Amino acid sequence: MGNDSDVDGPIFVSIGDEEKLSTFLENNPYVSPEQILVDGYDFDAYKSAGFGRFDEQDKDFAKDVAKNIGKPNMGGFAGWKNYLFNVMKVSPVPKDMKFGDIPEGVLRLGGTFVISGNEIVYRWSDRLPGDHPDIKQVLGIAKEASTKKNGFFFSLESLLPSVTL
Repeated sequence: MGNDSDVDGPIFVSIGDEEKLSTFLENNPYVSPEQILVDGYDFDAYKSAGFGRFDEQDKDFAKDVAKNIGKPNMGGFAGWKNYLFNVMKVSPVPKDMKFGDIPEGVLRLGGTFVISGNEIVYRWSDRLPGDHPDIKQVLGIAKEASTKKNGFFFSLESLLPSVTL
């Protein structure tokens, strides 16, 4: 976080490749390259974390969750224009994808962890794209954990739905 606390992070993990990561970092200069890892199209990091796909969620449950998801703040017309111009450049779609196929990367859900030492002190699994924990609560947990041990905030999430391009 680069502040006066002992909290390191956030650390981001997203799906893609080197080219998509470069585009993302060019459009988000406040994210340090040391704070991001790109999981390949085998989704090993996401699978290891136990994250699923939104098309595997119970439809009735998903409807209830969707009621609490607001629209993203893209910063007005210019923000939306920039997003639409860049979204496919950073979307987790492999280059060899056949037209009409649904890329698994866009179906993947992510989550958020707070880790202190070797202990996971907080875990959130997204239930739908755009579903995320209360950020103030997560930061509070991370700051509290950092006073006890070397804690850090770890976000394993496809950044595309909330990214500011």
